[in-house]
Amino acid sequence: MSTVKGKRFFKFYNYKFRFVAGLVLIGVSLFLLIAFTSFFQSGYADRSKFDIPFWEVVMDTSIEADNFTGKFGAWFADLFINRWFGIASFSVVFLIFLAAMRMLGARILPFRKSVIHAALITIWLSITLGFFFVDALQDRYLMLGGAHGYFVSLWLQTVIGWIGTLIFLLLSLLIYLTITFDWFIPFITRKLKLNSLFIKPGSDDDSGTKPDVDGEAGQSENVNLDGNDTGSDPDSKRDGEDEGDFEEEFKVITKGKSDQELPFNGNTVAGDDDLELKIEQTATEESYRNGDNKPQGDYDPTLDLSSYRLPVYSLLESHGDDDIKVTREELISNKNQIVNTLKDYKIEIKDIKATVGPTITLYEIVPMPGVRISKIKNLEDDIALSLAALGIRIIAPIPGRGTIGIEVPNSEPEIVSMRSIIGSKRFQNSKAELPVAIGKTISNEAFIFDLTKAPHLLVAGATGQGKSVGLNAIITSLLYKKHPSQLKFVLVDPKKVELNIYSKIERHFLAKMPDEEEPIITEVPRVVNTLNSLTIEMDDRYELLKKAHTRNIKEYNHKFTKRRLNPEDGHRFLPYIVVIIDEFADLIMTAGKEVELPIARIAQLARAVGIHMIIATQRPSTNIITGVIKANFPSRIAFKVASMIDSRTILDSPGANQLIGRGDMLISQGSDLIRVQCAFVDTPEVEKVNDYIGEQRGYPSAMMLPEYVGENGSQEQGEVDLAKRDSIFEEAARIVVSNQSGSTSLIQRRFSIGYNRAGRVIDQLEAAGIVGPFEGSKARRVLVNDEMELDRVLEAMK
Repeated sequence: MSTVKGKRFFKFYNYKFRFVAGLVLIGVSLFLLIAFTSFFQSGYADRSKFDIPFWEVVMDTSIEADNFTGKFGAWFADLFINRWFGIASFSVVFLIFLAAMRMLGARILPFRKSVIHAALITIWLSITLGFFFVDALQDRYLMLGGAHGYFVSLWLQTVIGWIGTLIFLLLSLLIYLTITFDWFIPFITRKLKLNSLFIKPGSDDDSGTKPDVDGEAGQSENVNLDGNDTGSDPDSKRDGEDEGDFEEEFKVITKGKSDQELPFNGNTVAGDDDLELKIEQTATEESYRNGDNKPQGDYDPTLDLSSYRLPVYSLLESHGDDDIKVTREELISNKNQIVNTLKDYKIEIKDIKATVGPTITLYEIVPMPGVRISKIKNLEDDIALSLAALGIRIIAPIPGRGTIGIEVPNSEPEIVSMRSIIGSKRFQNSKAELPVAIGKTISNEAFIFDLTKAPHLLVAGATGQGKSVGLNAIITSLLYKKHPSQLKFVLVDPKKVELNIYSKIERHFLAKMPDEEEPIITEVPRVVNTLNSLTIEMDDRYELLKKAHTRNIKEYNHKFTKRRLNPEDGHRFLPYIVVIIDEFADLIMTAGKEVELPIARIAQLARAVGIHMIIATQRPSTNIITGVIKANFPSRIAFKVASMIDSRTILDSPGANQLIGRGDMLISQGSDLIRVQCAFVDTPEVEKVNDYIGEQRGYPSAMMLPEYVGENGSQEQGEVDLAKRDSIFEEAARIVVSNQSGSTSLIQRRFSIGYNRAGRVIDQLEAAGIVGPFEGSKARRVLVNDEMELDRVLEAMK
């Protein structure tokens, strides 16, 4: 056990390892800073030690140094300053400190860009100091440009002369400033009065005008429109692209595999190392409100966790070689049995072909003219008897094919691994907003659908037929595609053991109510409150869409990432929320309408605002899957059930009772049924994925859903002790009165505090008579009209 813990500790993404490494690097940077600084005073006295080999200096106790950091520090200070880059070597200290802060989770500057800029500055400064202070070579204890600067500048002077070297240094400095800083060209043009050379005809003068509303042309002195937009939202780039429908194309494959695996790159979310260097704009808050803002790069929600990396491919197991194990002899034998059985009933066919899938082989037959389809359909049991196989299903006819399909289970079913689905071209190249990889079709293709187009999913099946594995496959596929800023889960698990494994990713992907301690919801009262809280979140999102003049979450987030919506007006980036409810039957039996009504309301309205539901049950009876539920869940997944009645309850058609179990399922979208073998993802694999995510830096807490007070809840003023007011109480009261809005989110945003503390402040303001009672999704009514009246209230409290 200790060996395993040791191996985990030394993983780069283990937060303990990164924390320890960060502390060590801070110590190294502080040590070198003191050594370099002390070298300016003690370098001359210690100069005799620097010609001795390093190990002799360290091991010989008779050798002492005047440097504050001893012989070790003195030797390294001489190495960096005298032998290498001179004073410019302080950049090494800066980079080590920057790396330390990155390890500790603090993002000060983009590290890769900082390394590039530090290297350029170090080389230029070393050569420049070596050029101007070449006489300092007489004092061997301190070379301002180091040996590098001295010899390079000496070489340049021999090649292009003293004047050429000076011009080269000045030109390189000007080029660097021009490329790096947007303000440099306007500054030079203003000082040299060259504005007319850098302003396009027809544009405004150099008085700092704003760009055109349409974002076209016109580069003014203070506005740089040629810079590349950086950090754009990865999902916003897909606007206008066609996305695959929920229904996959059914292809005929008689040989080999249709989906090739691609090497999976777990680091597909761009980190801060890949960002362009941003120049901070100095637009005031007032000018921002007036629309006179400087152009900025697109807002990128992933920068909140810029170091986050998607799970890697190697966390999943292959579960065998994924080779189809159906032999030619088995195919010929089944073909002959089918043909002979049909001949016994005087049904002639003119063509038959087989499509081999992971667990099922589809035999497509073309009957002779005059044969009634219903006659073949009625022979289902006879064909099953002749083949001595369970789970025979006849599709008569196959839609759009002009053939009749007979599905026969393989004698040796293949295990479809989650790894093969995640690694498929279809999944990795998917442009869907919420791509769900669920398994392989009968034609051996990865089945991918977009949850946003489903838009809600009903999963049902008998005990032990693969529902829990199916839910794990859905969640895992989303974790492999989305960044924590783009997706949140609300997990409801009445059994308390199925979804508990996902509690490790609470600070990354989960959402819960503010007063909840556990991230996985297991108690029925908490489920009711959470569902009602989601309806409040849905209403809040619709208000934001209304204010932004957008129709759905994709359009809204696109506007927000393009910085066309002001956060000061309450706008925010909206992540998708996927609500997963396991054992729905238990909730219906215990809570009934209290659960059904908010679920129906969310299912009817929440699609446009990015809230999607997946409910699973093992009791597909009509009192559980009611008409209200079925009407609002058009997409359904049925695993094997016991009877045709159960199949009709789920799918409105028979078929689920003829499945063979172990992940064999039917997916319904409208009137079409697609048979899919669910991908197998074992519990240890899910644990590895969650450990990989959980060990990375996350948000301070789970996403907080809106506050909801049920019928039994109370917020009486007597419960709040005004003698123990929060330290920000008075300032919060003034902000609420000046904005005439009593919302918890306003207090949160203005004071950068957590939801719980902001909620307590709002309760204290209510007890003081400054704001009104809780009104659901609306902001509380402010009872104090102006600050003069507020002063009287505060004075009375004192």
